[in-house]
Amino acid sequence: MKILQPALLTLQQGSIVYHKGHQYTITYIMDLESILGREIESGEVTRLPIAELSGKPSGTALAKRPDLNAIPDEDWQVAQQRFEIIQPLVNMPERTRTDVENRSVEFDLHTNTLYGWIKLYEESGTLTSLMPRQRSDLGSTKLPTELEIIIKSVIEEEYLSKQQKSIQKVCDEVRRLCTNAGITPPHCNTVRNRIAKLSEELKLSRRRGRRAAEERFAPIEGNFPNADWPLAVVQIDHTKLDIILVDDVYRQPLDRPWITLAIDVFSRMVYGFYISFDPPGALSTGLCLAQAILSKDKWLAKHGIGTSWPCWGLPKTLHMDNAKEFRGAMLQRACSEYGINIEWRPVARPHFGGHIERLLGTLLREVHTLPGSTFSNPNARGEYDSEGNAALTLAELEKWLATYITEVYHQRTHTGIGMPPIRKYEEGIFGTKSRPGIGMPAKILDEDRLRQDFMPFEERTVQDYGVVIDEIHYYHDVLRRWISATIPGKAKLKRKFIFKRDPRDISTIWFFDPELNIYFPIPYRDTSHPPISIWELRKIRKQLELEGKQDINERLIFDAYERMREIELGAKAATKQVRKAVQRRPNGQTDLSPKNSLLHSSQIQTSTNESKDASQRREPIAPFDEMEEY
Repeated sequence: MKILQPALLTLQQGSIVYHKGHQYTITYIMDLESILGREIESGEVTRLPIAELSGKPSGTALAKRPDLNAIPDEDWQVAQQRFEIIQPLVNMPERTRTDVENRSVEFDLHTNTLYGWIKLYEESGTLTSLMPRQRSDLGSTKLPTELEIIIKSVIEEEYLSKQQKSIQKVCDEVRRLCTNAGITPPHCNTVRNRIAKLSEELKLSRRRGRRAAEERFAPIEGNFPNADWPLAVVQIDHTKLDIILVDDVYRQPLDRPWITLAIDVFSRMVYGFYISFDPPGALSTGLCLAQAILSKDKWLAKHGIGTSWPCWGLPKTLHMDNAKEFRGAMLQRACSEYGINIEWRPVARPHFGGHIERLLGTLLREVHTLPGSTFSNPNARGEYDSEGNAALTLAELEKWLATYITEVYHQRTHTGIGMPPIRKYEEGIFGTKSRPGIGMPAKILDEDRLRQDFMPFEERTVQDYGVVIDEIHYYHDVLRRWISATIPGKAKLKRKFIFKRDPRDISTIWFFDPELNIYFPIPYRDTSHPPISIWELRKIRKQLELEGKQDINERLIFDAYERMREIELGAKAATKQVRKAVQRRPNGQTDLSPKNSLLHSSQIQTSTNESKDASQRREPIAPFDEMEEY
């Protein structure tokens, strides 16, 4: 039987870890980046980098899970209901059999059933481990629509009212209405479970009034409820940056980019960010969270940044605005899968998002020092020509921002906590003389799968020529058996499959095999085509439309891309002249560090020309490697 690697690696004293094929026991957590491990075979103690640790020997298969978007709603509901039952018992430090027995009696379940669910969840760390093993209508927890309507209406009218009726009264009313309607009434525990899903704030507000809810749940000034340790509460939000960026090819002004940003409320550490020209949505939120949750060592190395950014791991609670871009079903399922609780910012209560908004304000002020800044308003901008001075590309802005975060913001004293964010974060992890630390967060082992779980998807049928997305054809032999596949039991309806792609490099898409429960990379059908981003594709399509091209197809798209590359190559001579001009300037003026109060456009031009030369030598890249660069 093949051993499967769990989704999480626990980092604490006594944990078994693997490094380069050797097995170790963790003897001491040195800092946020390394541990001391004793090799099992030799007994030798070695310092090991956390980023290189694994939970199983190399070559061990990763656990296979269904795609979150392909799971039937009834199976998802079963998994959620099981988790709600065992949640108080999961990872309980001193859990006893009595604790489990009391919970099993409350929900009319066998004690061994609860132990089985607890074992599945603690070993995997994912909600899908609690799904039914085999689909069957027998014993399904999904209730008839009429019954769901009765339960919902009675809870709304009887329980969520100022009369504060007991749960038993609600159960009795549901039973009465069902009997009158000739419907078999549900067990009282079903009604109790529905009520248990309601937020405590909602229940208190509706039953005792808004003031009572505010007294209990409103944050104390300068403090955020339940943000008592690192990653207990993470806030995420977005804004449009006050700077105009240029394109990589023509170095011409494009537009102001959007940033999606996440902050750890306890320490004020920047948890992660994502920048693009697209308005906020499920894609930007998912990519921001994926970058935030995973270790950033590879990301920093690819950017040439030597300062560490040790804020990673799964958050306990994700606090977000009520905006529609945060309420997608994909995002909510992905968070549930990894045990992340989502809390929505109350409407018209801006102080609930104060920490992330202050951080966004800080970054906006720093951006005003960069060439191409539009400043906060026309009065502040004055006669400054934002477009004429624009010099940074999206990639260069990202590198500048990452440098500012790791070398400046994390290192200087934050007035809200009285110390640098990195020091506060360390205190929360390792503790102080007066307060114990929470310990190192668990490490995600299957990084590619986590990114995929947080990415939106496309559904396509598989034809004899492969798959087409945005006029571009993809094919691999793994698709062969699914060509012209039909929906089981419906021979006349074509079956659609789930595909995901990295917007930074659409040369490969990811196909989810519904039988093997794993993703396969599917390349361009014509592998001679160069890798391009979704934004380059959109720019090409817009140019073709301006040229009056009809019936845009794959050939036209890549012919236009090659013309763009030729223009870029033709600009090399001018690029060298610019470099020489920069060298003649006083003091070189080449420092791009955000520690300087102002970055001159001439400095940025030097950096961008160098990066342009590098881009001409780039090799094909795998999709999720490219995403790590950004």
